[in-house]
Amino acid sequence: MNRAEPPLAGLRFLLVGPGRVGESLAAWALARGASCVAVAGRAGSQGARDAAARLGAPLESASDYGGASADLALIAVPDAAISDVARRLAGRFHGVALHVAGPIGASALAPLAAAGCPVGSFHPLRPFPAVERDPEAARGTFFALDGDAQARALGRRLAEAFGGEAAIVPEELRVLYHLAATLAAGGVATVFASAASLAQRAGVPEGARRGYARLALAALEAAAAAADPADAITGPAARGDLETVERQLEALADAAPELKGLVVALARAALERRAETRPLSPAQKALAERLARPELLDRPRDRVLTSKSPD
Repeated sequence: MNRAEPPLAGLRFLLVGPGRVGESLAAWALARGASCVAVAGRAGSQGARDAAARLGAPLESASDYGGASADLALIAVPDAAISDVARRLAGRFHGVALHVAGPIGASALAPLAAAGCPVGSFHPLRPFPAVERDPEAARGTFFALDGDAQARALGRRLAEAFGGEAAIVPEELRVLYHLAATLAAGGVATVFASAASLAQRAGVPEGARRGYARLALAALEAAAAAADPADAITGPAARGDLETVERQLEALADAAPELKGLVVALARAALERRAETRPLSPAQKALAERLARPELLDRPRDRVLTSKSPD
């Protein structure tokens, strides 16, 4: 029985920027049958040399790239460097060029487009805290595409080979698309880190602090599974529990006053998201009105909420 041909068999690519994202994508492509013809990295970088060795490809610079036959230039450099890389490759590379940045679109590759290359973007919507070489780690990842039709088609081919999902996110939506990604990843991690810090400073037992991780994962899974993530928001603010919120903010004034702005902002956001899907209850409306008062942040040690409306 003949084994099926790998989905990326015959695809030859140049990797520009062998960092965590670039090397991960390159490793996934190799595992799915592609071949890396060269790695372009910073001159003198030991990390770039090591990455090239792991990928089994020669190390070059974008300026010295000799134009070895490649179907794809996978550009995984910092966002601000993308246009410069495109200028260095223009006239030397003649295939499809894809950059992997989230907040910008295909226009960053304008020098390559002017030289006749189909250009686009291929942003993996997932964190890369380290190089991930196992292609199974890519399964289920969303890839944001834009650019020329040929570039988008190659992006879809890559995404399918990785077991992911791809869709066009046009350039005019990229900033907000990437901000949403930042909130979903860095924002969630920041809130969790703040919760862990508060628990540690308050002297909460280690077992309970570990439990916060399980609690956070369960809450995120529930939100992801819900038809509307706002339906999965829980906690005293979402319930409109003024007394509990009052006690929490009062305790926070002594334990970690610098977190008060974050806690108030999250409580307000919880109610705002609820209000987008259903009318707020009288208790929720009352809490929302109190949370909107600026004195909540100006009086760190007083009772920041009261059961009576101030004059």
